[in-house]
Amino acid sequence: MLLKRICWVFAFVAAASLQLQAAPTLEEGKNLFIANCASCHNKNMKDDMTGPALSGVEDRWSAYPRKDLYNWIRGSQALIAAGHPRAVELWNKWKPSPMNNFPGLTDDQIESIILYINSPPVVPPPPPGGETIGAEKSSGNMWLFVGLALLLGFLAFAMMRIIDNLANISRVQAGETPVKKTWAQIAGSKGFIAFMVFAVTLIFGYKTVDNATLMGRTQGYEPDQPINFSHKIHAGVNKIDCQYCHDSARRSKHSLIPGANTCMNCHSAVKKGTISGTSEITKIYASIGFDPIANKYIPDYENWSEKQIEDLYKKWIGQEYVSANSLTSLDDNGRSEVQSQWDGVVKALKNDSNGRIQGPIEWVRIHNLPDHAYFNHSQHVAVGQVACQKCHGPVEEMDVVYQYSTLGMGFCINCHRETEVKFKENGYYQQYERYHKELKDGTREKVTVEDIGGLECQKCHY
Repeated sequence: MLLKRICWVFAFVAAASLQLQAAPTLEEGKNLFIANCASCHNKNMKDDMTGPALSGVEDRWSAYPRKDLYNWIRGSQALIAAGHPRAVELWNKWKPSPMNNFPGLTDDQIESIILYINSPPVVPPPPPGGETIGAEKSSGNMWLFVGLALLLGFLAFAMMRIIDNLANISRVQAGETPVKKTWAQIAGSKGFIAFMVFAVTLIFGYKTVDNATLMGRTQGYEPDQPINFSHKIHAGVNKIDCQYCHDSARRSKHSLIPGANTCMNCHSAVKKGTISGTSEITKIYASIGFDPIANKYIPDYENWSEKQIEDLYKKWIGQEYVSANSLTSLDDNGRSEVQSQWDGVVKALKNDSNGRIQGPIEWVRIHNLPDHAYFNHSQHVAVGQVACQKCHGPVEEMDVVYQYSTLGMGFCINCHRETEVKFKENGYYQQYERYHKELKDGTREKVTVEDIGGLECQKCHY
């Protein structure tokens, strides 16, 4: 009887633990996809990249038990070695590049990834008050130009007809025979051709200037980076201040990309990512020459051969894999995982510009104002005390950073008109004695950037 009750208790605990497991969610799927899959699989789910497009992956595995798909994701090489038809088919198509193994993913986590794969991509909404830039605007403008060209052509014909009619009236009054021109003759006249040349020049001139103002500014631009760095984890979960990494934003015109030394302030101790494990942090170590096994920087690292670097970091990845999976030595899945992570390091750091693994990480620039526009980060961050999110959006919620605002002239002007200058306890603005007096007397409620010359052309276009 006691044994029976114990069995019932164990059954109840097991059932309760199953219920406590988090159900698959789209948000978790997105995070897991970016951390584990995005380096090889295209985020649009439709185009092949290093690995195949993932759209329709459920249908392609529907002939086999769901567990087979789970096993493929956790250890593809083991499934291939077992002769699984679908696994062998994929291997024959994509070899010799093995798929990364993800033995730590649970069934629910894999289902979250599949849920994200099956969901259409979400286009980030434009910020309030900002202009819309993109395909819709281009498409709308194109129809506008076509309509304008047709209207101008019609007006040109109408004007030529009016001119001819007036000329014929003059001929009749002078006793001459009126001349009736055909549409073809009107279209070939010097006046009509000159008018159309003017119209075409006007339209194409406007289009050229319009495109020039958009140069380097693409709202929603979200490029792949060499390292899957998550601002959501760093700035959101761990509450790291933006200016800790982008320190130059408060004292320089530019908000520079932090060097790997800044990363190492934390990652000399934090050696494994919460989601990606060793795969992404190892890229930092390999770029700067940090030995995570000996826990020290490598002397004369710039002169190391690629084979020396490969041996060191493969050893590190292998040790962590063995430890994480409670093994005594690397199995086939482990060796495949080590090779896959090392391939990721080489792909991220070794490129045509340097041809070697050692050296700075070449991040892809996202925000790029045209040269004729002057913008000073320190003026806004240190003096104006403007929050980073004002222009860059909720970065602390972004796994992958994208261009949130339009960064166009209209966006800046609207901000200068609406933003209240923080006069209180700000020595920079002590020179505006009249405004301070008016605020103190109650004759003025606030001072905006516009009031202190924020709309003067030479402030941004000197």
